Amino acid sequence: MSPVDAMAHNWSFAVYIFGIVFICVFMLGIPVWMGGRTSGRAKNEPFESGIVPAGGARLRFSAKFYLIAMFFVIFDIEALFLYAWAVSVRESGWVGFIEVFIFITVLLVGLIYIWRLGALDWSPEARRRRIKDHKQHTN
Repeated sequence: MSPVDAMAHNWSFAVYIFGIVFICVFMLGIPVWMGGRTSGRAKNEPFESGIVPAGGARLRFSAKFYLIAMFFVIFDIEALFLYAWAVSVRESGWVGFIEVFIFITVLLVGLIYIWRLGALDWSPEARRRRIKDHKQHTN
C-alpha cells in the first residue's frame, strides 16, 4: 500500500480526531470567552447557589459508613468474578464448578467472620451486648 493510499484510507479517522478536538476546544473556550468576570466577597466560597453560608461545608461521617462501603466494594468485585464464571460455565466444566464452589465458600466464611466480629452492627448497644455476652462465655 502506497502512502497516498494509506492517507486516503485513513482520512475519515483524521476528520474524526479533528472534530473531537474542535468540539472540546469549543466547549471549553466559549464559557471562558462569554462568561461573566465578577469578583466579590463570596467569589471563592465553596457554595454554588448564591446562598450565604451558615456553617462549615465539612460533614463528619461515621466510620461505619466507610466500613459498609468497603464491604460493598469487596463483595461487588466478587459478584463480577461470579458473573464472568456464569458466562463461561459450559466451557469451564467441573473444574470451574469446583473452583467457584471454593470461591463462594471463602466468601461465606469471610461474611460470617465479619458478621460474628460485629462489623455489621449499626448500634453501639448491639456491639456492647455482643462484647458482654462474649466475656460471659469465656469466663
